Amino acid sequence: MTKKKNNRRAKKRGQPRKRVVPIWRGRTAAAALGLFVLAASVGGAWYLRQSGWMSGQAAQLRRRVIALTDELGFRVDEIIVTGRRETSRAELLRAVHLARGAPILAFDLDRALKRVERLPWVRRASVKRMLPDTVVLTIEERRPLALWQNKGRFRLIDRDGEVIRGQALERFSSLPVVVGPNAPAPALELLTMLRRRPELMSRVEAAVRVGNRRWNVRLKGGIDVRLPAAGAGKAWARLAEYERKHGILERDVRVLDLRLPDRLIVREGPGRKKPKKKPGRET
Repeated sequence: MTKKKNNRRAKKRGQPRKRVVPIWRGRTAAAALGLFVLAASVGGAWYLRQSGWMSGQAAQLRRRVIALTDELGFRVDEIIVTGRRETSRAELLRAVHLARGAPILAFDLDRALKRVERLPWVRRASVKRMLPDTVVLTIEERRPLALWQNKGRFRLIDRDGEVIRGQALERFSSLPVVVGPNAPAPALELLTMLRRRPELMSRVEAAVRVGNRRWNVRLKGGIDVRLPAAGAGKAWARLAEYERKHGILERDVRVLDLRLPDRLIVREGPGRKKPKKKPGRET
């Protein structure tokens, strides 16, 4: 037994001892030290900010950095604009407030973006720096949908139902007209549905929003098509079928009421008066 114990002790002597890590160098202590440093940094920054010292020093440091980068060639040399169709380049440059040769790091991206997105045709935009010398301006413009008539006044609206301000409407006279105070918001849904039947859409002159629930569609020739609040698409398809089979739009009609799902109510126009019979000889 004594011999076996001596052998075990000899083996232990030959093995390398485990390294003892001081407690101040362990993971727990390192984490605690990191938290302490972070807390001290945040607390110090808060104190300096409260005292007003940091804001002044930061502004001064920023001016020095911008001046240094300007000397190193970080100036605006190129302005790249993408997505522009209706918005002029001059309008964009005025909104951006940026000229070639200006220090690129002094350019306030957020303020420029807000000014660009206030332009009439701009739906959304992005402004980015590409160091050392390029600014990239990407815009998505509004897509005109219809002319909106309300209280005798016409305005141009986009696919979101928003008014596109300050536009000469003569260019857009071929667009359909939607009428009523609540017409812009649901206009895209209506016009998408009407266009599914191009043979009828070619006859459409205007669409009037009734009670913020449904539409009356005015066709060429003074025909008023009354669509239901629910199932307007099916009713419009039924009218296309009636026209294909019976040529109902070629008749002297004034109102086609499709509000009932299983029938079409037709109101005819005044029509021609029947000629009076000439007095004849009695037989």
